[in-house]
Amino acid sequence: MLKQTVTLPDGTLLPAIGQGTWNMGDDASRRTEEIAALQAGIDAGMTLIDTAEMYGEGRSEELIGEAIRGRRDEVFLVSKVYPHHAGGKKLVQSCEQSLKRLGTDHLDLYLLHWRGRIPLQDTVEGMQRLIEDGKIRRWGVSNLDVDDMNELMRIEGAEQCAVNQVLYHLGSRGIEYDLLPWQQEHRMPVMAYSPLAQAGSLRRELIQHPIVQQIADEQDAEPFQIMLSWCIRSGSVMAIPKASTVEHARSNAESANIKLSEQQLRQLDEAFPAPQHKVPLDMI
Repeated sequence: MLKQTVTLPDGTLLPAIGQGTWNMGDDASRRTEEIAALQAGIDAGMTLIDTAEMYGEGRSEELIGEAIRGRRDEVFLVSKVYPHHAGGKKLVQSCEQSLKRLGTDHLDLYLLHWRGRIPLQDTVEGMQRLIEDGKIRRWGVSNLDVDDMNELMRIEGAEQCAVNQVLYHLGSRGIEYDLLPWQQEHRMPVMAYSPLAQAGSLRRELIQHPIVQQIADEQDAEPFQIMLSWCIRSGSVMAIPKASTVEHARSNAESANIKLSEQQLRQLDEAFPAPQHKVPLDMI
């Protein structure tokens, strides 16, 4: 089971590494394998599962619903609402549709997927009503920068915001300039999506970097496990990597038990420097 945890503002302890599900459920031929991966992740302690109504227009939620059938009480379930659905009756409808696809009567955490045109106040009020109605236990946001967060905090009830989910990985450290310190000051964890970078040249570049390879050898680990361990090093960040196979899910979980030394952290800082100036969140 995972040793490292992150604490939500209400005191809830969550595993520092959970499970992301972007693009899962899109390929019917991989359905059995993906369900097995999610179940193996739960067995390994990655009980936080993140999804969104946007993911495959509900297919990801349906896949998760099948994977957690009979095990709902073991899982901390997170979903996200489209910005154009994030107020009034549309918010309620989106939530109810997500619940139906997931086969549950409540979400543990419901996030605004990114900022749209609906006023934040409408979203906050709608989220609070969903809590009162028992449809969600907590709410939060995703892809909001410091200016957005400051604006959010001026709204009555916004102190209930549990997390901000943003892009963060070894090769994309822009949030360290101002957003991550802001979150730490407000004792609001960051949920890092794409902690291994999206598949492609950047991920290959990170995994094949000599320093990452060297530290992986020293830790008797895989390079991607070093990247995950680095991501959650502060205790205020939880990572939600995706795994489409049982083996990958178990390997992700093992990353939470790797403790990087101060020297190894310095080496990674030198190889992948933190930003020295503000980086717009949509450019990270």
